[in-house]
Amino acid sequence: MTELSDRTSELVSAHEQERPARQLGGGLRLGVWIVAGLLSVYSIVVVFQPVEALEHRLTFLAVALPMVFLCYRSGIRWPFGRVREGAAAVPDAPAQAQAGQAPEPGGRPEDDPLAGVARAVVHPDGTRKSESPTFMDWVLAAAALAVLVYPLLDIDGFRDRGSGVGLTRLDLIAGIGLTVLLLEAVRRTVGWALSLICIAFLIYDYFGAYLPIDWTIGHRGFDLSQIVSQLYTGTEGFFGVPMQVAASYIILFTIYGAVLDYSGASKFFIDLSFAAFRKSRAAPGRTVTTAGFLLGTVSGSGVATTVSLGSVAWPVLKRAGYPREPAGGILAASGIGAILSPPTLGAAAFIIAEYLGVGYLEVLLYATIPTLLYYLGIFLAIEIDSRRFGTHAVPVDAPKVGRLLLRFGYHFSSLIIIVVLMAMERSAFQSVVIATAIAFLLSLLDPAHRMTPRRTGQALAKGTLEVLPVTAVCAAAGIIVGVITQTGLGLNLSAIIVDMAAGNLVLTTVMAALAVMLLGLAVPVTASFIIAAVIIGPALVALGVAKAEAYMFVFYYAVLSEVSPPTALSAVAAAAITGGNTYKTMMMTWRYTLPAFLVPFAFVLTPNGQALLFQGPIGTVLLMTAVSAVAVAALALATGGLSGWPERLLAAVAAVLLLFLDFVPIVAGLAVLAVAAAVHFVRSRRRSPA
Repeated sequence: MTELSDRTSELVSAHEQERPARQLGGGLRLGVWIVAGLLSVYSIVVVFQPVEALEHRLTFLAVALPMVFLCYRSGIRWPFGRVREGAAAVPDAPAQAQAGQAPEPGGRPEDDPLAGVARAVVHPDGTRKSESPTFMDWVLAAAALAVLVYPLLDIDGFRDRGSGVGLTRLDLIAGIGLTVLLLEAVRRTVGWALSLICIAFLIYDYFGAYLPIDWTIGHRGFDLSQIVSQLYTGTEGFFGVPMQVAASYIILFTIYGAVLDYSGASKFFIDLSFAAFRKSRAAPGRTVTTAGFLLGTVSGSGVATTVSLGSVAWPVLKRAGYPREPAGGILAASGIGAILSPPTLGAAAFIIAEYLGVGYLEVLLYATIPTLLYYLGIFLAIEIDSRRFGTHAVPVDAPKVGRLLLRFGYHFSSLIIIVVLMAMERSAFQSVVIATAIAFLLSLLDPAHRMTPRRTGQALAKGTLEVLPVTAVCAAAGIIVGVITQTGLGLNLSAIIVDMAAGNLVLTTVMAALAVMLLGLAVPVTASFIIAAVIIGPALVALGVAKAEAYMFVFYYAVLSEVSPPTALSAVAAAAITGGNTYKTMMMTWRYTLPAFLVPFAFVLTPNGQALLFQGPIGTVLLMTAVSAVAVAALALATGGLSGWPERLLAAVAAVLLLFLDFVPIVAGLAVLAVAAAVHFVRSRRRSPA
C-alpha cells in the first residue's frame, strides 16, 4: 500500500476542526502525560465521590486550560520559542494497515507516550521534530492556572460575592483574564471564528442599551461587573451546562475510547469488517462503511474517523476500482456516521440529555432509527455505485468472521454493557466507567494489546488530551449561553425567526436548517449545536414542535455541517487522502448522506414523525420505520439507481411523499414509486435491442 504524501498530510491537518497540537519533547512531554493521566483519574473518582458542581468544573478547567496553552501552538512568533529535532521515526501506518490490519494506536505507544495525541512536525527523512512552548505560552498557562485556582481558595465566599454581595476588584480582574484566556484557547484549538462570535456577544451584552429601543434585540445593557458576575461566578456562564458535559460525560467517554483503542479494539473492528464482506463487488465499500461505524465508537469524531479509516481503506477501494471522488465520498460519509451513531454519538448528544433532563439512554434511542436509515442509504448507494463503476471484490488476508468473533468478540461486550447498565437505570457516568474497567480487564486476554501499567497511563493521558479542544469550546460557549440568558436574546431571536417565517412551520424549519448549517461552517459541531439550541430550538418549540424533536433536528444539522459544501471538513480530509477533486468529493459525500438531510424534517413536520425517534406505540414505530426505509431506497434510486431523468424525478417525488409519514401521502408515494419502476422497465426494454 502507498503511503500518504506529505502534501496530503498537510491538507488533512489544515482542515481538521481540532488543530494539531505541538509535539512536546523531553521532561515536559512526561510531565504533561502525568498531569493528563491524573486529570482522567480525578474524573473517574468524581463519579463515585461527587464534588459540588461549581467546584468540580473549576478544578477540571484549572488543569485542562493550562495544558491547552502548552500543547497547542499559537501561530504567533513569540520570543524565546525553540524547536528541537527528535529522532523518533514516523511509524508506517499504511504498512501496518495491509490486508485490513489497523495501525497501532498512536503509532508506536511503546516509544512515544503522547503519539497520536499530538501530531508531530515531520522531517522529510521521517523523523519527528519536538517543540517546546514559548515563554508567552508558559505565561498564559500560569495565568490560566491562577485565575481558576483563585476562586477555589474560598469557594463559598466566591459564590456569595457572585450571587449579590458584590465582586471585589480581584474577582473582576480574574474574570476578565479568564475571558481573554478562553478566547485565545479557542482560537488555538478551533480557529478564529468561534472567538469572534464570542467577542460579538460580549459587545452586544455591554452595548445593548445603545441599540434602538424599538429593536427586538435591544436591552438595558450590563456593566463590566454584571457581565463578569454572570460568566465567572456561577453556573450560567463559563461553568454552565456545556462545561459540565465536557468535565463529566465527554472526558469519561474519551477515556473509554482510548482504552478500547489501546486494548486492540480498533484493529479488531477493521479486521472484522474486512472479514465480513469478502466476495461481492460491493464488498469493499460495505467494508469501509462498517469499519467507519465501528471505529466511531472509539473516536467519536467525524474527521478523525475519516482520516484514521482513510489510510487503511483507500488502497483497498482503489484496488476494487473505485474512482477517487466516490471513494472519498464513502470515507467521509462513513466518518461522519461516527457522530450520528449510538452508543457514543458526539459531544452534542450529551448536551441534549442535559438540556432535556433525560437519561443518555433515551437520547441513544432517539438516534437509533435515524442511524439505521442513514446507513441503509449509504449501503444502497454503494450497491448501486458498485455496478455503475464496475468494481470488484478485493482479496484480503483477514481471518474468518467466526474465528475473529470467537477470539476477539469480547471487544463488543463493553459497548453492550454501557447500554444494559443504563437500561438498568445506572447513570451514564457509572455505566461508562464500569464499561471502561471491563474493557481494561478483557485486554488481558490479548498479550499483544494487554493493558500494562504503561499502556494504562498512555490511555488515561490520551483520554484527557483528546478532550482539551472540546473543553475550550464548551467553556467559551458559556459566554454565548450566559449572554443569551442575561439579555433574553434567545427568546427575542426565536420570535424574529418565527415572524420572518410568518408563523409557518415548514418555512421556519427550512430557515433553521440553513442557519445551523451556515453556523456549522464556521465553528465546530459542539459549539454550533449549543448556539443553535438556545436560539433556534425555542423557535421550533414555539410553533408546536416537541423539545426532543427540536433538539434532535438541530443536532443532525449541526453534525451535517461537516459534510456540507463549501467547507465539508470530512469530505476535504477524504479528498486529501484519495487525491480526488475536493468539490466532486463533497458532492459525492452529500449524495451518500442525503437521507440524513431529509429524515430530520420528517420527525419535525410530519404527524407520525416522533415514531422515528422511538416514541409512540411500537406498531407505529415499526410501520413508520419501514415506510422511511422505502423512502430512503427511493432516494437512492433517484440519485443514481435509475438511468433516465423521468424515473429519477418520479423516485424523488415518491421519497418526499413517503417521508410525510401519513396514510394518504404514503399511498401516493408508493403509487409514484411504482410508476417510476414501470417507466424504468419500459425504457430499459426499448434500449435492450440496441
